[in-house]
Amino acid sequence: MRILSITAGAADMYCGSCLRDNALAAELIARGHDVLLLPLYTPTRTDERNVSDPHVFYGGISVFLQELSPLFRRTPRFLDRLWDAPSVIRAATSRAVSVDPAQLGDLTLSVLRGEDGHQHKELRKLIDWLKTQPRPDIIVLPNSLLIGLAAPLRAALGRPVCCTLQGEDQFLEGLPRMQRAAALDIIRAKVPDVDRFLPVSEYYVDFMADYLAIPTERLSVLPLGINLDGYPERRQTPAGGATLTVGYFARVAPGKGLHVLADAFRALRERLGVRGARLEVAGYLAPEHRGYLAEVEAKLSSWGLEGAFAYRGVIDRARKIEFLSGLDVFSVPSTYPDPKGIFVLEAMACGVPVVQPRHGAFPEILERTGGGITFEPHDADRLADELAGLHREPDRAEQLRRQGAYGVRKHYSAARMADRAIEFFGEVVASAGLAAVS
Repeated sequence: MRILSITAGAADMYCGSCLRDNALAAELIARGHDVLLLPLYTPTRTDERNVSDPHVFYGGISVFLQELSPLFRRTPRFLDRLWDAPSVIRAATSRAVSVDPAQLGDLTLSVLRGEDGHQHKELRKLIDWLKTQPRPDIIVLPNSLLIGLAAPLRAALGRPVCCTLQGEDQFLEGLPRMQRAAALDIIRAKVPDVDRFLPVSEYYVDFMADYLAIPTERLSVLPLGINLDGYPERRQTPAGGATLTVGYFARVAPGKGLHVLADAFRALRERLGVRGARLEVAGYLAPEHRGYLAEVEAKLSSWGLEGAFAYRGVIDRARKIEFLSGLDVFSVPSTYPDPKGIFVLEAMACGVPVVQPRHGAFPEILERTGGGITFEPHDADRLADELAGLHREPDRAEQLRRQGAYGVRKHYSAARMADRAIEFFGEVVASAGLAAVS
């Protein structure tokens, strides 16, 4: 099958959606499918072999300039190429890129409007280039924030469109109220332009059916999957004793709940008497969240726990696996219902039991894999109790380790994800009454 898969780059940041899109494309390519993984905004950053195309459309600089001034909506293409070059985009975004929806409302609305937005020139560049390429069997958008591309691409290429749903509600909810309402109106009006929506969890089916007014019959779960190459099954760790290493690996941001974990860590050390416990943290830290991390560090210091905490920064794939494999237990106690949770799959793949809030996709992931425990969201004391319980019940922790490592490999591998993707893509092409062109 020939697949055009759009992915949205996040500059120099490891982005869960980019990692997922790349893992799926890589697995499909390995099976002999012809996949064009095409980045928008910026080149993508992955912690494994990047299979995306070197071209970047809707270049982050051009998109911003065209939103800023009508002048740049009329500049000739040879001039645009100066700042659309991937090397220039990388240089411009190498330090950081703002993903704060409060600052990106107008741009979000413009891109959602597609042909009627300020970036219509970028859409035309994309379509013109795609017409020079072999025609795909199917077009896949990475999220509903790019639904403005659906109708133009379907009309230009004559092929059906799928749209992955993988957490964009958090961005939409961060928009100013009037812009959020306008964005939701635009997306809901464009729902008919998409042939099939592919949420990444069962939780997200129910949520997005209501949130975006999508008919349930046009929603199919395409579960997450990770590339398991290099992940060891850590079968056993020392039982009992005073040491316990608690780990967190995710973006360092309020929504991911590091502050909740810090409160739980204090209770673990002081109220529950696990004096030798350590808290190890790694993950991307955006400039706007440096103050948040400083607040967490200041709290730990005021409790006399600064020596038991370490922030390891952004880590690559090899160091990620090493980091996770050195943990006794893992938790990212997000304060919102997360529809993905790739970090949970990665921890379990390393044989680490997880303790996650009972919302979003976590209950279904842990029920399917058997690799962890859930607790009431926002309840740091209950989280501490569960962490201590696993420390004091090594046999139970060992069972969770084994179940989680097996469960991820059975239900959440990139191979499993690719199986489902091809099944759904085939159904969509057949429903559209089209024969594969490849």
